[in-house]
Amino acid sequence: MNKRILEADALLLLTACIWGFGFVAQRSGMEYIGPFAFNGIRFLMGSLSLFPLIVIKLRGKSDESATVKIRRIIPSAFIAGTCCFIAVTLQQLGIMFTTAGNAGFITGLYVVMTPIFGIFIGRKTGPATWAGTVFTFAGLFFISIAGKSNHINPGDLLVAAGAIFWTIHVLLIDAFVKKHDPIILSSGQFMACGLYSLVCAFTVEPLLASGIFTWIPFPALLHGLNTGAVPFNSVSGAVIPVLYGGLASVGIAYTLQTVAQKNAPPAHATIILCLEGCFAAIGGIMLLHEPLGVRTILGFALMLSGMLVSQWEVIFKKPVRV
Repeated sequence: MNKRILEADALLLLTACIWGFGFVAQRSGMEYIGPFAFNGIRFLMGSLSLFPLIVIKLRGKSDESATVKIRRIIPSAFIAGTCCFIAVTLQQLGIMFTTAGNAGFITGLYVVMTPIFGIFIGRKTGPATWAGTVFTFAGLFFISIAGKSNHINPGDLLVAAGAIFWTIHVLLIDAFVKKHDPIILSSGQFMACGLYSLVCAFTVEPLLASGIFTWIPFPALLHGLNTGAVPFNSVSGAVIPVLYGGLASVGIAYTLQTVAQKNAPPAHATIILCLEGCFAAIGGIMLLHEPLGVRTILGFALMLSGMLVSQWEVIFKKPVRV
């Protein structure tokens, strides 16, 4: 293995680690602020963190050329951002009722569902995908009923619903990056997702407030911080999760993935990025002291196997000789 591929694989492993521990940040941040406020702040932060890269990309272009390029991306960014908002909202609501490890693995369902959904746009799906689907959904069953007297966790169902929209999002991005710069497109979609989330933070979060949640609705939180009725130290614990979710999970990890996949073989990228769920489980156990029973371990193993089996053709595809 040459040095460039080894370095690319290392960057992808770091990316999977950052994304996996991002589920820990999402869950811990929910102890202090609501789901829409958390997503709104972190996605706007993530969008802004890509601005330096955009400036570098547009350097040397005339102001008119740069403006035209950005304007052309806006419709695609709006569509992708809308899908991203739905996906991340379902994920964030679901993670309130499940573990970081479960959320990480269940979100990975998009790896299996993407080729299946691709059938509807004329793409071929081989037997490996269907075999992987069986493994993955069997694993989902085991981790969702683990320790719950055979009752399915509603939080897992919400995260699974979010995975459907992550699948649609993957297909949208796959189509849009053929026409637009991926960094500018990402910044635009993150901006749209963040703005959607903040609007909901002011309008929907007050309606969700009840005794089962420990966070204060965003409008009341801002008012309380402004008047001193809510001391800052009561929500200061959200700072690190929000910073991690915005700068690390969005800005840094996305950039690392973009750089790494220029040199990493598709098979390497598929296998390594599937480890995101493993890192989410490790982070949940280490930092949140989440339980890990036999059913959960079996479920994780089945889901990881299913993700890899579904990508069999990619992993074992023979390189084209030129």
